[in-house]
Amino acid sequence: MHGKIRTATTGTDAATDAGTGPATDAATTAPGTASRSVIVVGAGPTGLLLAGDLATAGVPVTLVEKRPHGISNLSRAFVLHARTLEQLDARGLADELEAKGQTLDRLRLFARLTVDLTTLPSRFNHLLVLPQYEVERALERRAVEAGVRFVYETEVTGLAQDADGVTLRARGGRGADGEAKELRAAYVVGTDGMRSAVRESVGLSFPGQSVIRSVVLADVRLAEKPETLLTVNAVGDAFAFLAPFGDGYYRVIGWHRGRNVADDEPLALDEVKEITRLALGRDFGMHDARWMSRFHSDERQAPEYRVGRVFLAGDAAHVHTPAGGQGMNTGLQDAANLGWKLAATLNGYAPAGLLDTYQSERHPVGRSVLRSSGGIVRLAMAKRPWTLAARALLTTFLDHARPARTRMVGQITGIGFAYPAPRGAHPLVGRRVPDVALRDGRLYEALRDGRFVLVAPAGTAAGTEVLKDRVSVVTWASERRTSLLVRPDGYAAWAAESPTPEETETALTEAVGRSAL
Repeated sequence: MHGKIRTATTGTDAATDAGTGPATDAATTAPGTASRSVIVVGAGPTGLLLAGDLATAGVPVTLVEKRPHGISNLSRAFVLHARTLEQLDARGLADELEAKGQTLDRLRLFARLTVDLTTLPSRFNHLLVLPQYEVERALERRAVEAGVRFVYETEVTGLAQDADGVTLRARGGRGADGEAKELRAAYVVGTDGMRSAVRESVGLSFPGQSVIRSVVLADVRLAEKPETLLTVNAVGDAFAFLAPFGDGYYRVIGWHRGRNVADDEPLALDEVKEITRLALGRDFGMHDARWMSRFHSDERQAPEYRVGRVFLAGDAAHVHTPAGGQGMNTGLQDAANLGWKLAATLNGYAPAGLLDTYQSERHPVGRSVLRSSGGIVRLAMAKRPWTLAARALLTTFLDHARPARTRMVGQITGIGFAYPAPRGAHPLVGRRVPDVALRDGRLYEALRDGRFVLVAPAGTAAGTEVLKDRVSVVTWASERRTSLLVRPDGYAAWAAESPTPEETETALTEAVGRSAL
């Protein structure tokens, strides 16, 4: 059975014989495009957003996925945080997803610690409860409309790099007898999950450890509706979490300290019910399980997110416990950071070293998420007197120390992360830019075409027209005199108070003014 390519023009599956002609897949690397194309491996949320961003920027991109086409309803993630919603807003998708999900203005982490999200300085001052498959559907539609080529039922078996690009070796079709094929591109990005074939192909380790073993998962119907949208608690040796799909089914995640068995150990609904009763006091009359499984939760991070022309993002780069709901969110923000940098490089106007900043900006964020999610789960499952005392002390401290609480909320929701800025730079540089009001609309609407946005005081943007294919110029709704250059991912690239036209021109040239190919 040969791999299938899903064409962007029709959205239909077109069987393509990958075994005829040259070894390189002609539909994937059309003549003259390989030198400025990207192959993304893995069609989860991270890969879909990245591929859509690249195609929107005019970069030929192919998304390779080992599964057949079709988005599974067996979601892993259920939560979109504020920063991710802002990124989706910058792609015109947030309002659509908000209409499908349910919002929650408080996030309960464990017994006495509840995070109030209503004070977030964001248009999205809440958490959106929405199954991962709904996010994937929206991102896939955008990617198809942008021109991404999808190659399904194709598994990566290795790769080779040289000075000009990457040759990806793959096997089309199911099983070990699938047909060998090669795909060629300037860059490859692995968004293919915890067991990333791309990461293994470049020889990167994935150090870390299993934090929780024998976690049970079940998708069930409930006879009794929970009082809260997300239900979570830990009592003694048991932990349980309930979240709605929106179709009448609920995802149950449970764990019991005394039940440490292999992932392939058979799972019965009675075991899920028992853990739920211990942690939540009742099992809500769960029945009609359509899917059950076990898994173990790891904390791991690749030491490098880049090896030459190969990059890692999402779970291929970092995995952590589900505490705080940060997994899918962190991956989507990896993609938002990397996409515009690859596009600028391939379109010929990236400043020197731009691709290296993906490592320096996103690796520390991944490390921070590992620490925060790990800390939450360890405190939630505290049992010994000293760990229980530490949890009580932390809860009391966060209840009374507003700066610490604000920092914690910023990390969980993603809006508190900032990137390194050059010495002497304006205080805004490297920081997330909120959705400020403009004379015509708002900032995240202006970001939707994937370009830089220069927010300038009225009458001060003369001379920027020459870069209009790379920079959108907008005006503050207020009388503010700051000139602010916003990157396509919504972070400040440059800022100055009442700069001269020459200073603005220099800043634009340094950011986006390189000669095009």
